[in-house]
Amino acid sequence: MKKHLFTIRQLLVVGTMTLCFACQKGEINSLNTPTTGDITRNPSKSDLNNLVSGAESGMRQNIAFYMDDIGIIGREIYHFSSSEPRYTTDMLGGGTKLLDNNGFYLTNPWAARYQVIRQAYLILQGAKNSTSISDVERKGYTGFAKTLIGYQLLLNLTLTDANGIRIPSADPSAIGPVITSVPAAQDSILKYLQDGATDLTGSSVVFSLSRGFSGFADAAGLLKFNRAIASRVDAYRQNWAAVLTDLNGSFLDLNGSFTTGVFHTFSTNGGDQTNPLFLPLNNNGEIRAAHPSFATDIITGDDRINKTSVRNVIASQAGLSSTRDVNLWASLSSPVTIIRNEELILLYAEAKIQLAQFPDAIVALNRIRSGHNLPPYAGAVTSAALITELLYERRYSLFMEGHRWIDLRRYNLLNTIPIDRPDDDVWSKFPLPQSEVNI
Repeated sequence: MKKHLFTIRQLLVVGTMTLCFACQKGEINSLNTPTTGDITRNPSKSDLNNLVSGAESGMRQNIAFYMDDIGIIGREIYHFSSSEPRYTTDMLGGGTKLLDNNGFYLTNPWAARYQVIRQAYLILQGAKNSTSISDVERKGYTGFAKTLIGYQLLLNLTLTDANGIRIPSADPSAIGPVITSVPAAQDSILKYLQDGATDLTGSSVVFSLSRGFSGFADAAGLLKFNRAIASRVDAYRQNWAAVLTDLNGSFLDLNGSFTTGVFHTFSTNGGDQTNPLFLPLNNNGEIRAAHPSFATDIITGDDRINKTSVRNVIASQAGLSSTRDVNLWASLSSPVTIIRNEELILLYAEAKIQLAQFPDAIVALNRIRSGHNLPPYAGAVTSAALITELLYERRYSLFMEGHRWIDLRRYNLLNTIPIDRPDDDVWSKFPLPQSEVNI
């Protein structure tokens, strides 16, 4: 398994060039020997658009490792691999195994997020210096870039939590300290998102995005996307009033389609990337299998059982077994969710519960239940009962979208995750990558 051993400093200096040119659509200055200065000194609109395309494409890099991280530790899935045993050892705490601060499952997604952040900083620098764009167009570029920075930092923070993240600087020589205060790191993330929202307001978006941003590719749409991500951070921050405020500026629609949202897109076209999470059903060798509790805990009649599929032959490895495959991605071209309306409805319900506005919360929860073939909620109308209901709905609605482990951690319920082998563990966070410890 190939490992990325870049420090953030290296990513800031050299990592972006590979990311940028891997997905270019037009000419960039000094293509044979590119330097950061060539791109940011006075870039054309085409140069800036190439940087945007590179940043969006980069968000997909190593997304499978990130989803596996959340899904395996949260016991949503097993990842059985004939070539990589660490999915069933390190990540589940098999025997005396621990999470490795230099393991592929951490360093790959960590490095990919900071590559995108550096790409976004190039957009900020280039837009500031460009004489080829108007001021309202400039705000479109900078608003998008700041939104991406906030979102990418959020993904890394969800992995390392109190072990910290670095809030990078536009100056590669000025690497800041690791921030180990989760609230402080979240505040920094929210600041990027708020600054991005301010820039997007009244901006003009003249760059193109993939079909994953369909319906959200203009200034108004990107602002809604920005506020949707902010509402997720607000919930992690336990600022429930802010959740509702930001949801009001997002694309939340209580009566709308659950699948409306923003996605990573993939294809089998030459030069593009295929969906790294897709595996054929009943595959051998490489298998993403649903944890057995997915089926045993689900309410009879809940159609979300179809996010898994019964295997012809039981999948087994290292004393673990499953009768069901993950059945979320139908092909190598299937999209992967970034954020969608079903999550926003659940964030709305959560905020309403936490603010003791129970009737509104139940309306939202019933919207989810009715959408998945379940009768209206009939349990106790108390905060504890409704949070239990909320976590059930989040578990099945957002299966393998990167939430279950995080949800149980923020509600101090990691001790409820099933232990499948006597010497297994449930990790609360990943270590800071070794490359960052050594800076």
